[in-house]
Amino acid sequence: MTREARAFWLRAPGEGEIRPVSLPTPGPDEVLVRTLHTGVSRGTETLVFTGRVPADQHATMRAPFQEGDFPAPVKYGYLNVGVVEAGRADLLGRTVFCLYPHQSAYVVPADAVVCVPDGVPAARAVLAGTVETAVNALWDAPPLVGDRVTVIGAGMVGCGVAALLARFPGVRVQLVDTDAGRADVAAALGVDFAHPADAATGRDLVVHASASADGLQRGLELLAPEGTVLELSWYGDRPVTLHLGGAFHSGRLTVRSSQVGMVAPARRASRRYADRLAVALDLLADPAFDALITGTSAFADLPEVLADLSAGRLPALCHLISYDGE
Repeated sequence: MTREARAFWLRAPGEGEIRPVSLPTPGPDEVLVRTLHTGVSRGTETLVFTGRVPADQHATMRAPFQEGDFPAPVKYGYLNVGVVEAGRADLLGRTVFCLYPHQSAYVVPADAVVCVPDGVPAARAVLAGTVETAVNALWDAPPLVGDRVTVIGAGMVGCGVAALLARFPGVRVQLVDTDAGRADVAAALGVDFAHPADAATGRDLVVHASASADGLQRGLELLAPEGTVLELSWYGDRPVTLHLGGAFHSGRLTVRSSQVGMVAPARRASRRYADRLAVALDLLADPAFDALITGTSAFADLPEVLADLSAGRLPALCHLISYDGE
């Protein structure tokens, strides 16, 4: 039974380190999980790594098992897949997903883990948090059969949304990004691709996930009359400026937010977070989602990986962290 583990901590903005940690013995309603993989959520985690979480968002941005406080020192992360090695008998040996930081093993309440279906590889299952965000987004603004939908921002969340939209009957999907290299990802997901300047207009729904004011503005420009931009980006401490002249009022356009951690209550009042996470894990049986995992590194290299991601030296959608040998 594992009793010692190692965890990634942000010591100071831009400075990460691996620290030892002692684990408690799991109680009757707890489990000890040995981590197989974690995923780096590039957008959010690079904001945390660089100390750019606004002070008024410190409470909102806390991860479920976070230790420490923003800006640092803090232990952060929320895409963790591992194997239950001790604790509640019905979970022993099961591969599970948990919203836990980057740590080689951990003890949590049994109801904090969700079993990964047999048909979903453990490495792909780290995407559950991202696909759950995409599920919630499309509960907030579900497309109609035959809708013309654009996703702006071919990052981790945008690609997750595009992958789900591609499976809606009759919905025509275009993924838009300034990086022409994301065309290959779009093809793997089964959607069209365009540069922002060449994006199709007359769209019924635009899902914005580029985390840029230019992307949000372009989303409004692409809408058909009475169309909606669903805003999924989180900007940290950066201000956003929009020009709301032109067709914004005459076209009766809408900008709507989607909140990552809250179920859309008006549409799915009876559905708990665990319900939509289970939906996300079922959806991950589709191997097309492997296109979102664009690199792998060892856990020992995570401080350098986050520094490289934050500086733009390492391009990635979801970067997989492997715990082999831990």
